[in-house]
Amino acid sequence: MNNGIISNMLSKQNDLAKTAIEEIKNAYKEDTRPWIIGYSGGKDSTVVVQLIFDALCELPKNELHKKVYVISSDTLVETPLIINSINQTLRRIQDEALKRELPLETHKVKPKMDQSFWVNIIGRGYPTPNQQFRWCTDRLKIDPANQFIIDKVSDFGEVIMILGVREDESTSRGNSMRSHAVEGKLFMKHSTLSNAYVYAPIRHFSLDDVWDYLLNYASPWGDDNYDLYSLYQDSNSGECPLVIDKATKEDAGSCGNSRFGCWVCTVVSEDKALNGFIQSGQDWLKPLLDFRNWLTSIRDDRTKRMKYRRHGQIYFKEVKVEAIDDIEYVIIPKKASRRKELIKLEEYTIVPKNELNKYLTKNNIDLSAEGDQKLLVTYKEEGLDGEENLKYAQLGLGPYTFEARKEILEKLLIVQREVKHPDDPYFELIKKEELIEIRKIWMKIGDWEDSLPSLYFDIMGHGEDWEMVEKPVFDKDQISDLELLCDEFHVDLNVVKQLISIQKDYTGLKVRRGLMNEIKKTLTQDYLHL
Repeated sequence: MNNGIISNMLSKQNDLAKTAIEEIKNAYKEDTRPWIIGYSGGKDSTVVVQLIFDALCELPKNELHKKVYVISSDTLVETPLIINSINQTLRRIQDEALKRELPLETHKVKPKMDQSFWVNIIGRGYPTPNQQFRWCTDRLKIDPANQFIIDKVSDFGEVIMILGVREDESTSRGNSMRSHAVEGKLFMKHSTLSNAYVYAPIRHFSLDDVWDYLLNYASPWGDDNYDLYSLYQDSNSGECPLVIDKATKEDAGSCGNSRFGCWVCTVVSEDKALNGFIQSGQDWLKPLLDFRNWLTSIRDDRTKRMKYRRHGQIYFKEVKVEAIDDIEYVIIPKKASRRKELIKLEEYTIVPKNELNKYLTKNNIDLSAEGDQKLLVTYKEEGLDGEENLKYAQLGLGPYTFEARKEILEKLLIVQREVKHPDDPYFELIKKEELIEIRKIWMKIGDWEDSLPSLYFDIMGHGEDWEMVEKPVFDKDQISDLELLCDEFHVDLNVVKQLISIQKDYTGLKVRRGLMNEIKKTLTQDYLHL
């Protein structure tokens, strides 16, 4: 009886695979538009690449008339063991395709270096991503993948994106796929990219179908699909698909619970990806997990954040004040890893909103510097009943302070120095090219002492062949004199630095269009005119 059940299961699986391969062959022959397969290294995208590879092998050579591109996203902060595995698989796929004379190419897409995770956090001071401000997906995944697609559209007119998405992954995913589907058509219009279409060959596969196929059909390029199965068994790993548009981004959510996401994901409260690896014996990853947890913990630390946004905008966050046992407390709500706090109102300096600028000037308070002044502003607001109510608010948070950015880089380099990747002696957490971009940004915002090279040397014990970004504007003594002058005449030092940086950017240009507009934006920043 058991033999009959097993035989029926294998027969069903054979039928499913054959049906999928036949559909793929017909879809491939339908037109001349090249295919672009999104490959993440996970189970679903592996099934798609394997099915298409097998389908191409079954077609006569004279029908292999168009290119198939397999693209994989490298965010530069991928989980270390996974990116090594993906790199190896891409090489094997490419080698086997060449051997069998298939029109298939593998490519890795990466973010532009000036838009990398570390350049945005350590260079520009972006707060780490969270559920409300998930800036990482666009810059690290969507934009690089879209640029590859746009380039191919430019070459060929139209392209077909092949995705390993399934209707039964989630209710939202199923609804999204059905809403874009056209009755009787294999290809769906891409939601944002013109001249791009989407094909999902495993849209009707269940999770069991995926594993049944992978464990019963050998990888044509020599990978062991049982290793992939073990990877999922070791933890509660989900998939981290190659994201190509905003709709897929929302469906996918965070990849922090996936073995195929970023090792430094701060969107989730607990990183199950790194935890899973460590629990299965990869102890060398523990410093990465400790660093990730520390980075998550400082996100909403007011002492490490500027009190205005990158372009000088000021905003206020209302806080609740409640009396408990006749003592008034400011209620700081729980947020991510930050616990709810009750802080006595008497610990704060309370300033009427219309007197804030005067107070900051009198007390020489720099809103871009580290520290928290425990400052509350008050204002009155009319309620629905027509009565005026007294409101309390804190200054809203902006980018990380320069001191915090340096601290993040220091800790990251210490981890890089101490961690030993068992299979990669050249393993890096941050690339030299990223450090060069960070150095440029730091100097532009007023790091005239050019502190990055010396910071790097102090931690790593050796220097790099740092190319000269630009000659420092002033030496240390001149910087000190400038600081004293600004203090004496109550001029904001950051504004002076910004104006000098703008002048340097326009020096030597025959046409200085935009110069006055840049100066105006600098002089009219919110925090200067409270």
